[in-house]
Amino acid sequence: MKKMDPKRAQAYFRLRTMLICIYLIIGVLVSFGVVIAAESLSSFTVMGIPLPYYMGSQGAVITFIALLFFNAIISDVVDKKFGLIPKEQSDQDQAVNQ
Repeated sequence: MKKMDPKRAQAYFRLRTMLICIYLIIGVLVSFGVVIAAESLSSFTVMGIPLPYYMGSQGAVITFIALLFFNAIISDVVDKKFGLIPKEQSDQDQAVNQ
């Protein structure tokens, strides 16, 4: 990993920690929040299934997988912003992937 000055490292760490906290809050709301509010949410349906049941069976898993993809994309953006991924390497990787 590339060395950076302490102020930039602290800003990077603060941003990454904030993003992780946001992901954890979303995960808690999806997994526990739906269960806690199950009675009031049972009037909503997804594909004919009550929302709390759907979230318990499939919705939470789908949400966690989506969070993994969003985390990967956002992490790349943050790393490029702080200069942890050289521009030549990222451009070369995109050319290989296309």
